[in-house]
Amino acid sequence: MRISKNNVASFLCGGVVCLTACISMGSNDVGKLVESRPVVSSMTLSPDIPASVPFCGKLIDITRYDMREAYDRELSSFTYFHSTTMLLIKRANRYFPVIEPILKANGIPDDFKYLAVIESHLDPRVSSPARAVGMWQLLEGTAKEYGLTITPTVDERCHVEKATEAACHYLKAAYRKYGDWAAVAASYNGGMGRISGELVKQDADSSLDLWLVEETTRYIYRIMAIKQIFKNPSKYGFVLRARDLYKPIATVDVVVNQDIQNLAAFAKEHGVTYADLKRFNPWLRDRKLVTGGKTYKLSIPQEKDMYYKTPNTEVYDSAWIVSER
Repeated sequence: MRISKNNVASFLCGGVVCLTACISMGSNDVGKLVESRPVVSSMTLSPDIPASVPFCGKLIDITRYDMREAYDRELSSFTYFHSTTMLLIKRANRYFPVIEPILKANGIPDDFKYLAVIESHLDPRVSSPARAVGMWQLLEGTAKEYGLTITPTVDERCHVEKATEAACHYLKAAYRKYGDWAAVAASYNGGMGRISGELVKQDADSSLDLWLVEETTRYIYRIMAIKQIFKNPSKYGFVLRARDLYKPIATVDVVVNQDIQNLAAFAKEHGVTYADLKRFNPWLRDRKLVTGGKTYKLSIPQEKDMYYKTPNTEVYDSAWIVSER
């Protein structure tokens, strides 16, 4: 989107018109205006709510009162949760290029990348009070079931690529069970057992008709709402330039099949700090690596990409930015 001189001129003209109207008022009218004026200097506008919302290639009608109000709650929350929502868009520029191809290769709709957004805020190291870990917030049992390694020195739930693959396995299994992507999303939060049980107990045909705990009820609407903002950030007040987005940082993989007793020394040997080694390999849980006979790849960031000496120019989705011309 381009911020043009015409747009600026229109805004200024509007202000002049409003000022002129105020001046033309009688003294009584001006007095009433002063008495009723807001006590804050900003304006909070309720975002428009559409009649239907696209999700995984299907239009979901949300005109029913509970669905419309649920979507309104999430869209309003993300719209005015300014700093967090803005950071999500910045981080997506680094992580969506990693996540999207894996979803596509596994036949998972692209919209599920927004599930990772709401689950973890695109933080590969985050953990929840329920001990769900990583960008896809996988529980230990589920992670191991879908092939991830978890040991005292390794937690592949924090490995973005491998965790995304594991999440895809879950999503495919859920779709085989339900044949409906909205139900799949609900099950990712509530569990397949709970969703299946409630569909039977409540004699319902759709997960969107179920009475569930608040977190699970909100889940699908949170995904759809954050997608709406990502598709047109400036419409919701998020004005970013290419240089504001977090750039992808190139790495070189070092193959390791033997234990590393001192990761700090290993990092130094490869020209990076221990902190950078941990940031680019968040699946490392300890100061050492015990391979247990397995082979791992440690990502070493390239120094030339580690500094913002020149503005970022890599933009994964042009809809995220405005033109600076």
